[in-house]
Amino acid sequence: MKNPKDRLTRRARVIQALRTFFFQNNYLEVETPIRIPAPAPEAHIDSFESENWYLQSSPELAMKRLMARGHERIFQICKCFRKEERGDRHLTELTMLEWYTAGHTYRNLMEQCALLVRHVARETGSGDSLTYRGETIDLASLPQILTVEEAFSRYTGTTLEQAVADQSFDERMAFEIEPRLGRGKPTCIIDYPAPMAALSRLKPEDPRFSERFEFYIAGMELANGFSELNDPAEQKKRFEAEAGLRASAGKPATPMPEPFLNDLGSMPDTAGIALGVDRLVMLFTDAHSIDDVVAFTPEAL
Repeated sequence: MKNPKDRLTRRARVIQALRTFFFQNNYLEVETPIRIPAPAPEAHIDSFESENWYLQSSPELAMKRLMARGHERIFQICKCFRKEERGDRHLTELTMLEWYTAGHTYRNLMEQCALLVRHVARETGSGDSLTYRGETIDLASLPQILTVEEAFSRYTGTTLEQAVADQSFDERMAFEIEPRLGRGKPTCIIDYPAPMAALSRLKPEDPRFSERFEFYIAGMELANGFSELNDPAEQKKRFEAEAGLRASAGKPATPMPEPFLNDLGSMPDTAGIALGVDRLVMLFTDAHSIDDVVAFTPEAL
C-alpha cells in the first residue's frame, strides 16, 4: 500500500476496529489529561516539559487512578510524547492504546492482545492473517510464548544473568533477539528481570522475575503489558530507584507523582497494557517506516 491517502484511510479503519473490539467486550472508553504535573520516573523515557508540567509519555498513572476509583474495564486511544525517540519505528508524538482490566493477569492479556489483532485483521479485510514485508503472519492461533531467559539462551551467546550484569541487555534484545520474534505468528516474550519492570508485579514463585511481557509481530514490538503492582510503598521505592538512575545519567529530576501513589493502594489486582497504534497501522499497511502512516511527521510541520 503505497498511496498516502490509502494508508490514512486504512489507519482510520484500524482505529475504528480497535474501538469496536473494546465496546463489544464491555470496556468504557475514557479520556485523561495529556498535560500532567508529574510523570512516572523512568530511567529510559524522557518527557517534554510544558510550563513546569509535562506532556504525558503514557496515560498509565491517570488510568490506574480510575481503576482505583472502581472502574473495572477501561481503554483509551491517545497521544503520548517522548523526547529523543525518532526513527523508522519511533515518533516523539505517538498514538497509544492502553487498556486495564480488574481481575486479570498478564497471562490473560497475552491472549486478549492476540484476539485484538485478529479482530482488526478481520475488520479490515485481512482475514486471519496479515502480510508484512513479504512475510505472512498467522493470526488464527494463540501466540508463541518464550521467556526472556529462554530467548537469551536460544538467540545470543550469553545468558540473561550475564547480559544484565554487563549492561548489554538492551543492546542484545534490540539486535539479536527482537528481529527473530513474531516470525510466522505472534510471539509473547515474558518474565522480564525484576529490575526492568518498575511498575509490574513480581512473580510470587520467583521474585527475580516480573509478570511482564512484550508482544511481537514480524520482529516488531507492538505492545508491553503486565500484572500491575498495587503496593504504594513498593512502588515509591521503585520510583526512587528509577530517579536515582536518571540522576546518575545526568538527566533532570521530575516530581514524585504523589496523588498516584496515594490512590494506588485502592486499585484491585489489575492487568494493563500499552499498544503502539502507529506500529499496528504499519503492519496493516505494509509500511517500512512509521512516517508513512501518520498525516504529518514532526519534520514536516
